[in-house]
Amino acid sequence: MEKLTVELGARSYPILIGDGLLAEIGAHVAPLLKRPRTMIVTDSHVADSYLARVGASLGAEGISFSSFVLPAGEGTKSWDGLARLTEWLIGEGIERSDHVIALGGGVIGDLVGFACSIVKRGCAFIQAPTTLLAQVDSSVGGKTAINVAAGKNLIGAFHQPALVVIDPTTLATLPPRELGAGYAEVVKYGLIDDAGFFAWCEANGAALLAGDGEARHRAIAHSVAAKARIVAADERETQDVRALLNLGHSFGHALEAETGYSDRLLHGEAVAAGMVLAHQFSAAHGLCSAADAARVRDHLAGVGLPHSLTSAGVNSGGAALAAHMAHDKKVRGGKLPLILTRGIGQSFVTDAYGLDAVAAFLDGQQAT
Repeated sequence: MEKLTVELGARSYPILIGDGLLAEIGAHVAPLLKRPRTMIVTDSHVADSYLARVGASLGAEGISFSSFVLPAGEGTKSWDGLARLTEWLIGEGIERSDHVIALGGGVIGDLVGFACSIVKRGCAFIQAPTTLLAQVDSSVGGKTAINVAAGKNLIGAFHQPALVVIDPTTLATLPPRELGAGYAEVVKYGLIDDAGFFAWCEANGAALLAGDGEARHRAIAHSVAAKARIVAADERETQDVRALLNLGHSFGHALEAETGYSDRLLHGEAVAAGMVLAHQFSAAHGLCSAADAARVRDHLAGVGLPHSLTSAGVNSGGAALAAHMAHDKKVRGGKLPLILTRGIGQSFVTDAYGLDAVAAFLDGQQAT
């Protein structure tokens, strides 16, 4: 087992990474509990595979639990999903000192985290991510939210977990498309500020997706360590350090909105296309070389991820996509900060380009 820490002073918390950890989760949860009781929230897909395993581990430590199973899919991360979950937690007699276990992917982690940030003005939760995307990104850092009609993650709060338990063996049951979506977030850490890790991805990404356990463990540990470092430096995204984690997301969220936050385009797939667009936009404005932009596109295309508007299934005009970006929660003073790049591993934040320039650029991408 590997242990990392998100350093946030009194609110610091450990991240545990190791094969088989879900079967041992009770031993790691028990020291956190004020009373031997917890609640598990999961979705219908994950429940079939892992709920019994987690429950048995809790039982072995003398911890009783109740469970709430929500429908799988992005639609659960909504006002309705939040209402159902908070009402259930209150009905279960949750106390502020209790810990709720979020067992599942990013949808469950985001929803449970947000619910725990508001129920009784805040209670604790534990992340037990079962998808690659959640393991390398969304389970760490305390960003919690739901989606609304105007956009993705617009209603939420910063609420850090008390513990993150990552069991890479859960990836063996993950559909290939979900695995690929998570891999996009792995690549992101190389493109932000680590050209060497991007080169590692180019050499090992296909093996990771094919099932190489060593490659998966290294990718998870490296990504989590990178995110922990960034979160510790800028927890609430006030200094543009944490904003770099949004590479590809401003473009990607617009693609998700245009496809109705549906299975037509998974979040990680949208981020993959968004990272390519961010590099191409940078190249079009002389910030990075066309060769670097092509290198990003070629790698993501090579592992089967969307790498253009067409491959993302989007044929809308630039104005429509830019309109979605205008609702981005990062807009400040009417300007949308974009994460652009001066080359592989050289991302930066800028608000030098208006949405009209973005719309014109996206219009030019329709035929590519």
